[in-house]
Formats: sequence, structure tokens, C-alpha cells
Amino acid sequence: MTKALGTGRKASAGRGDKALDHRLRRLRAQSKAPIEKTADGAEPMLRSVALDCGWGRLIFAQTYPSNEEIIEALREEGDNRRDIAFYVRDPHVLLGLAPGETFLDPSHTYRLDLSTYRASRRQPKGFFIRRLATEADAQAVNAIYAARGMVPVSPDFFWRKRDSRSITYLVAEEDATGDIIGTVTGVDHERLFNDPERGSSLWCLAVDPQSRHPGIGETLVRRLAEYFQARGAAYLDLSVMHDNEQAIHLYEKLGFQRVPIFAVKRKNPINEKLFAAPIEHYDELNPYARIIVDEARRRGVHIEVTDAAGGFFRLSYGGRSIHCRESLSELTSGVAMSICDDKAVTRRVVEKAGLSVPEQMVADDGDALEAFLERHGSVVVKPARGEQGRGVSVGLTTMKEVTRAVEKAREVSNRVLVEACFEGQDLRLVVIDGKLVAAAVRRPPSVVGDGRKTLQELIEQQSRRRAAATDGESSIPIDGETLRCLASAGRTLEMVPAEGEEVLVRRTANLHTGGSIHDVTDIVHPRLVDAACRAAKAIDIPVTGIDFMVKAPSKPDYVFIEANERPGLANHEPQPTAQRFMDLLFPQSRFQGG
Repeated sequence: MTKALGTGRKASAGRGDKALDHRLRRLRAQSKAPIEKTADGAEPMLRSVALDCGWGRLIFAQTYPSNEEIIEALREEGDNRRDIAFYVRDPHVLLGLAPGETFLDPSHTYRLDLSTYRASRRQPKGFFIRRLATEADAQAVNAIYAARGMVPVSPDFFWRKRDSRSITYLVAEEDATGDIIGTVTGVDHERLFNDPERGSSLWCLAVDPQSRHPGIGETLVRRLAEYFQARGAAYLDLSVMHDNEQAIHLYEKLGFQRVPIFAVKRKNPINEKLFAAPIEHYDELNPYARIIVDEARRRGVHIEVTDAAGGFFRLSYGGRSIHCRESLSELTSGVAMSICDDKAVTRRVVEKAGLSVPEQMVADDGDALEAFLERHGSVVVKPARGEQGRGVSVGLTTMKEVTRAVEKAREVSNRVLVEACFEGQDLRLVVIDGKLVAAAVRRPPSVVGDGRKTLQELIEQQSRRRAAATDGESSIPIDGETLRCLASAGRTLEMVPAEGEEVLVRRTANLHTGGSIHDVTDIVHPRLVDAACRAAKAIDIPVTGIDFMVKAPSKPDYVFIEANERPGLANHEPQPTAQRFMDLLFPQSRFQGG
């Protein structure tokens, strides 16, 4: 169940204020009265239970005496929160009480019967499941929430709730690195409000989109089910968006069955895309355009999708209209674009601004090229013009490799460049309006052996997982570059790596060819920040992604690689890239958007 995110303002009670206030006062008085035992000695079900989950409240509608009181509870939604009224008995009646304020959540509810559920005998490989235990765990969970478009929760809140009897946080920890790569939240209804049905529910299932391990989400769901099964719960419920086919397939595979249970939410700016008329062609946009369109809609900026396949849209606000292609807008000049388009020109411009650049030559003289390779030992070949890593070959050490790489690069651009290879990490710095907004290390794709599958099978499996996590934007091609990378390590596609063995399958870290991205904004060295901002200023470009090769993001050593005039802002969550982009385009909208 993906938690909802949102903002809300308290509204007046509207019609029937006096009667509703009277009922609320009576209810509050009842809730303070001593609880008496039932005839069989059991505690009665608590009334009007709303569980604070950090991102908003779960309003358990079955505990409320009337629909009017559920509406009033929803009206108390806090700022930057999204409350959910769940287990609504009569959604049509409830919505009729406040049609201008509420809407029926377009999700399906699924239930797992824990009396018949059987645990899987398969054990996870490369990670394990445990309870959330530290503040570092809480911060890692927040990062996953942000990467998945979910509202972050205060780490202090997680920490206060770590020993709660009614709410449980599980995390998936990677064996090799100790990184948190998945999370799920469970609520025990019996312990929370003495639920006579002994129910439980699953919320906030989220997996790090950069993780390489299969089965993280399934394992988290199974562990939570087994946890509640051991505590005597009768069932486990969850809610999933009606069009989330991948998640629905998983839940049905595990034995969940759809049940007629409904959720109601308040109409607020963040929820708008769930209840308002859809933007025409919105679903055809890629993630890099969609993240900007979502932020524009949140701020009340008018949106017109002009060419969804190309990522083009027009934004209008306060009498101003700006045409964009993803993060490239009309504010970027043609001159700046042409500088970024030609990598040799980009290099000369930033070198004049004082940046450190690798030695470079044009691949048009065989003898000079051989001398260049002998001088540097290892080189990079890339087309002078091109994007998304096409035609780029890294770490070439023989003339045979260089010659083949040049031929491949010429398929992308007639002019091919050869550069000295700088060993290190690939760092992308996003600069908007002259300021650093995000920094992330991009890592080349690798696979982890299981002792059974061939490298080709592992690559194809990882490629499918990357495509699913990025809406089809990232996959690992099995091409000459992949084969060369494997061959340099003495491997072929038919080989079966040992269980737990990590195998690098490409040397380039481009996201479109299967690379992964890891946020380092908080630790990036000030010298790198200064160099990226100077590069943006030298190119005179308002939005750019500056690529460096670095020893480490926390160290000052670097060489400039290239500048991108259309950086993918969606790759850098939880950093506020889309917000700062909208601030640049429409500064007067920032207060409305938050």
C-alpha cells in the first residue's frame, strides 16, 4: 500500500455545524470515560481511532460512530499530510456529506487470509529482513520514500515508534553493503483498537529503485504476513492503485484476494491527479517530463502537453508561458545548447573557465592515436556529438579495442574524440540558476551471481528489473561494449558466476544503459560544487547536468567530462530538482507550491 502524500488546510464544518459539534463533544466525553469489560471479559473496541503514521493519519472508519465524524476527522488533516479514511462502510453516503472536499480513492483493497497462508521455503539472497532499529535506518527509509514519490517522515517519528505494539517497520538490508534497500509498514488492528476481527494491514511497501536484488518486495510482504500470523492476526489487508499491474500481480501470486473495502481522502493539491480530470496525454510522458508536470500541477500552473512522445509541454502561469522539453526550456539559449552539443567545444569553454579537463584528441590520425594511447595507457572513445551514452567506450588499452570503438562511435557522430581515461567514480552535479541542487554518483551496471543462472540470464533479469523501476527508461543492452567488458575479465555470457559474486557488465555508468544513481549531495566536496557552478556560468546555461570523474565525491580531485543541457531531474529524488526548476521558470509560484 503506497502511502499518500499531500497538503491540506482545516476547513469549516459547513452545514450542520452545531449538531456535529454536539456529537463530537459527546464522543470526546465518551472516549475519556473508563473502559468497561464486555460480558466475556474482553476489552471493547476503541472508538474514533486515527493512527498517526508520520505522513498522515490512518482513519479507521469502522471505529467511528457516524459518517459525519469521519468527515470531521478528514477536515482535521494537517499541512503537508495526507489522511486516509479506510474501511469506509458506505462510501456513497460519506461522499454525499462533503462532495466538494472528499473523493473515493481509486485503489483496490486486497486481503490475505492468514489462517491458510503458507510461508515460502526460499530464503532471500543478498539481503535480509529485520526491524527498523536506528536513526540511520529511518533516514534510509526516507530516501527510498522520496525516490518512490512518497512523503518523507521525520526520522524522530520513526525513532519514537520503533517499539510500538501497534505499528511495525521492517527493512531489507543488503548483505554486502549494509544499505537499506526496501521497507514496509504493518499495523496490528487488535493491538491498536481491540479489533474483534483481529485484522492487520500493510502500508508503505517501497523498494530502492536502484537495487540489483530480485524479490525484495515479495520478501518484505511475506515477512510481514508471517509476523502478523505469529501474533494471531486473522488477515492482512492492503490497498493498491487500480492500474498498478505489477504490484497487483505480486499480491495475487502471494494469495491476496480482492475485497469490497473502500478508502476516502480529502481533495488537496497533492491528491489532485487522483480526483481531477486527467491531463491529456499525461500517461504518455516519460518520468523526466512527468516529474516537472506533477510539480507544475501542484502549484496551479497550467499544463498543455504538446508532444508526449518527445517529452514536450507548455507551462503557463501569471501571464507567462514557457515551452519545455523535460528540463530543457526556452530559457536555455541556442548558443548554450550548441556548446553542450559538441563535447570538444564544451571542453574548451570550461577549460578557459579554469576547470580541470582530460587531454583530448580527434581520432583522425592513426599514428597520433597510437602515440596517445601509449602515453596514457588507457583511453575513452566517444562521439563528439551524442547523448545517453551511445557510442561511448571506456578503459580501452589496445589499438585493436580503440579502432573498434572509433568505428562504433562514428555510427553516432562523424567526428570522434579520444580522451585520457581518469579512473574513479562518475559524478553528476545538477546546477539550476547557478546553484547546486543535487549531486549523485552513477555506477555502471553489475549483476550478482546465484550459482545457477548464466551471465546472460542474470543480465536479462537485471535489465527487466531496471526497466520496471524506471518506466522503461533504463535497460542493459547485450552489445559489443557489454561483451568487451566481460571479455576483459575473462568471462563470456555462458558462464555461471558463483553465488554472491558480483560481475561488472559494462564500464559506462549511463543510466539509459543500465547504470544506477546514488545521491551524494550532502557529502560532495565544495571544490566540486564550485567547479560545476563555474562551468554552468561559463556555458551561460540556467539548467545543466555537469559530469565529472572523481576519486570520491567527498574529495576535491576531478576532471570535467561533459555538460548536459537536459538533465533527468527524476533521477535525483529526494533532492528538490523539480521544485527548483519551477522556481526558475515561475518564481511567483513558489509560495503556492511550497
